[in-house]
Amino acid sequence: MTRASILVLGLTDAGRDSLPAHLYERIAHADLLVGGKRHLAAFPEFTGERLVIESSVEPALVRLQQVWESGATAVVLASGDPLWYGIGVSLRRVFPPDALEILPAPTSAQLAFAALAEPWHDAVLLSAHGRPVAAIIPTVLTATKAAILTDRIQTPAVIARALIEAGLAPNSRCAVCEQLGGPRQRVIAATLADILATEFDPLNVLVVWNEHPLRPVPPGLPDEVFSTEAGQITKREVRLLSLAELALQPGEVLWDIGAGSGSVAIEAARACPTARVYAVERRANFIEHIRVNLSRFPAPNLHLTHGEAPEACSDWPDPAAIFVGGSGGRLREIIALARQRLRPRGRLVLNLVLTGHLTEALALLPTARVMQVQINRAVPIQTDLRLVALNPVFVVTWMKDDAPPNPSG
Repeated sequence: MTRASILVLGLTDAGRDSLPAHLYERIAHADLLVGGKRHLAAFPEFTGERLVIESSVEPALVRLQQVWESGATAVVLASGDPLWYGIGVSLRRVFPPDALEILPAPTSAQLAFAALAEPWHDAVLLSAHGRPVAAIIPTVLTATKAAILTDRIQTPAVIARALIEAGLAPNSRCAVCEQLGGPRQRVIAATLADILATEFDPLNVLVVWNEHPLRPVPPGLPDEVFSTEAGQITKREVRLLSLAELALQPGEVLWDIGAGSGSVAIEAARACPTARVYAVERRANFIEHIRVNLSRFPAPNLHLTHGEAPEACSDWPDPAAIFVGGSGGRLREIIALARQRLRPRGRLVLNLVLTGHLTEALALLPTARVMQVQINRAVPIQTDLRLVALNPVFVVTWMKDDAPPNPSG
C-alpha cells in the first residue's frame, strides 16, 4: 500500500483566501484536517474528521500516525512556516521526511520585517511563545536586530521589561507588528520604555534594535582588578585552565557553586554572552564583592544568588557545566547534585586545595581527571627576578556520560 504524504500547510492571517484552488481541493477531500481552532474555523464546510490542537500536540500526532499508516489522507494547518517554531518540529519527531509535504507561508518574522521595510539577513529570529523569557534575553543582547515571537503571557511589555533589567537601554528602538498579513495588520514603532505599560493584540512579533550589542570578552583579567579579601580569588592562571575545562558553549547553562569573588562566573559570562551563568555564594560579604565586580565588569547573563548549594540550585535550569570553587564542607552533596542535574556530556570542574577533599572527590568520581596546578610568578628583586609560588590547586574534571547516576554517590 502506498501511503499518501501528510500535507502540512502554512497559512497567513489571510487564511483560506491566500490558497490556490488546487490546495483548497486537497483540503476539501482530505480524510482528516488538523489545526488550531482559528485555522479550522476558516474551513466550516469541511465534512471529514476534524482534530483541534490544544495545549498538547501529542493526541494529534497519535491520530495522524494512525491515519497515515492506514493510507488515508491528512492535512495539517499551521501558521506561517511550520518548521519555524511550529508544528513541523513535532511532526519530524514522529514521521520520516518523505511522509511530509510541507508548503510554508511566510513566517511572522518575515512579514514583520516586510511591514517595516527592514532588511533582515542580519537579524536573529527568536520565540518566547511558550518559553521562558530568560532563555532569549542573552541572544537579544548580543544581536543588532532581533525578531521575537510573543504570546499571551510573554507579551511585548514583559519582554521589554526583562531586556531593560538586563541592561538594554530603555530608549532602544522597537516595533510591535500585529495581525501580520491580514486586513487588521498594524505596526507600532516605539521604544522599549514606551511599551512597558501597553497592551497589544496577542498575535504579534516584537522587533528590537540594539545599537550596542554585547561581544565576547576573552577571559584573563588580572587578579588585582577584582574586589575581594584575604586573597580569596581563583587565581588568573587556574581560572583560565578551569574555564578551558568547563568548555562553555553559546546558549549553554553554567553553575558556579561557591562563587567567592565571582571571578570565574564573571569571566565565563563575558566570554560567552549568550550562555546563562548562575552563581551562588553563602557569605554576605562576598556577595557584596561580586556585586562590586559586576559593576566593574558587567555581565547581564549572570544570575547571582545569596544562599547555599545544593538548596539554592533547585530552581535553576539544568547545566551543561558546573564549577565548584568552594563546597563549604558539602562536597558529597554537591557532587550528588551534579551527577543528577548535569546534562548528558556535561562537565564538572572542581578546584580543591585539601588532599582530604581530593580523596573524597575521587571516591565519588573515580573516572575524573586530576591535575595539580603549581604556579610560580616572577617578581623583581634588585636587578633580577625571583619566582614566588602560589598555593597548589587540584583541578578535578569529570564528564557525565549517558549512564545512570551512581547510587552510592
